[in-house]
Amino acid sequence: MILGLGIDIVEVSRLEKWLNDKKLLERFFNKEELEYVLSKGDGAARSLAVRFAAKEAFGKALGTGLAGIELKDIAVANDKTGRPFLKLSGTAFKALKEKGGASIHLSLTHEKTTAAAVVIIEG
Repeated sequence: MILGLGIDIVEVSRLEKWLNDKKLLERFFNKEELEYVLSKGDGAARSLAVRFAAKEAFGKALGTGLAGIELKDIAVANDKTGRPFLKLSGTAFKALKEKGGASIHLSLTHEKTTAAAVVIIEG
């Protein structure tokens, strides 16, 4: 059963500015996410933006927003085929369990100027 659906769209230019602010990046993204993003060269801003959109979409799918959730506890990772998935820990994992969530579906897309994410929580 679907418990929640969230979508978010982010302007890539907004997140491009974050690439020069290490403290800000470390506040919102975990080490693995940052390593992946920074390996993307010219695509780093798009990669960062789509990951931030995924975090926001997760909060919307919860129906409660991100209050009380550390954004670093919501990480976008990729399986061996490249498919993205959400890797939750700490406050994010607790929020999912309180919602009754058992699985999460994630879809990401980005173009030159925008990035978007859709999250579905199933219970």
